[in-house]
Amino acid sequence: MFVWNHFTNDARVMRECTALSEDTYDVDLICIHDPKDPNLKTFEEYNEHFRVHRVKRYPVSLQFFQMIMKKLRQNKFLLLLAALLWLFFVYMMPIPVIICTLFALIVLKTKLKTAIVRGSIILRMILKGAKRKYDIYHSNDLNTLPQGYICSKFRLKKKKLIYDSHEVQTSRTGYDSSFYGKMEAFLIEKIDAMIVENHTRAKYNEDLYGFYPHVVHNYPFKQIEENSEKIDLHSLLNLPEKEKILLYQGGIQTGRGLENLVKAAPKFIEGTIVFIGDGRIKPDLEKMVDEMGIEDKVRFLPKVPLAELPKYTRNAYLGFQVLNNVCFNHYSASSNKLFEYMMAGVPVVACDFPEIRRVIEGEKTGIIVDSHDPDSIAEGVNKLLSAPDFREVLSRNSLRARDLYNWEHEKVAFLRVYKNLEVNDLAL
Repeated sequence: MFVWNHFTNDARVMRECTALSEDTYDVDLICIHDPKDPNLKTFEEYNEHFRVHRVKRYPVSLQFFQMIMKKLRQNKFLLLLAALLWLFFVYMMPIPVIICTLFALIVLKTKLKTAIVRGSIILRMILKGAKRKYDIYHSNDLNTLPQGYICSKFRLKKKKLIYDSHEVQTSRTGYDSSFYGKMEAFLIEKIDAMIVENHTRAKYNEDLYGFYPHVVHNYPFKQIEENSEKIDLHSLLNLPEKEKILLYQGGIQTGRGLENLVKAAPKFIEGTIVFIGDGRIKPDLEKMVDEMGIEDKVRFLPKVPLAELPKYTRNAYLGFQVLNNVCFNHYSASSNKLFEYMMAGVPVVACDFPEIRRVIEGEKTGIIVDSHDPDSIAEGVNKLLSAPDFREVLSRNSLRARDLYNWEHEKVAFLRVYKNLEVNDLAL
């Protein structure tokens, strides 16, 4: 299995690998090492049948060059010596040295560096994936599908390839180029099975490519009643004991409606918004809170390990899922945080998107709002704040619904994808 991250907080991939390893499969997960994390291992064995291999992020030559530059910046004498040596070589061999210098500057200061780094990661993943005689290759998202395709099909005896698309690759933030759609359209002809997160996305895929993929929902592990341990967020954030925590947990990224959430905060009749997570726009949100002068109503915490997250979620009076309709990927999302709140019995204030609405209205676990409108968000929040009995009904509904929306049930559908591949293979 391939995944394009460090595999430190990927709940879906963890669930899938664990389910396979507890069934009849032996799993190697190939992901990316993070050189900034000294505690992250290049190899981990989660159980007897599930191992994680992290490939190096940077080419050795680039790492060596960056190390030299770091040492030069730290030592003025070495920097002076290097400058003198460079001048000497420019004098002796001006054209080659100037060409090499310009090339190094271009690599370090342009997108060429990114292309080189990504290319080296892809190559390492392919080499690692081709080392053993695997029966099945499983690519999580489009950014690992080329690796799976090369490893599974560029051989005399072709192997099975599963494409597990966690996102809508042809309509998502940051994937604006038509290149991604063309690449997916080409590679999707080479796969043996495809998995998507919900039926809205499956129908979109059918309209686009002419077939209906397998659906495996992104449900978390069911939490048991006995497990009610909490991290005391009130003490951690120096909040009054009875202060209501209005929680957002997850990536702090563009298109998730978080700016509207901050704008709505002054209109809440009580409570403190707590953001748990990190992301590109977190500094912008912190600045926004500071400029609005609402530091007493909005607090920020860094992301926490997945295994620890439920201990934080249980503190919440309500949870937010207020995605904006900036692309079909957001519009069609089911969102794992929706079900993480559910597991903790936390009612949700959520956007009016089809898959999210289906769960919330079907199970009566929260309130639907217009996530693009701070006034609508505030109205939904205040409805729950002013009606604790109503909030309690939604909480009980959430706890009851977790018997349906959990990985213990959903992994049956996931393993069926693999069993179908085996049956088809035997038929051939």
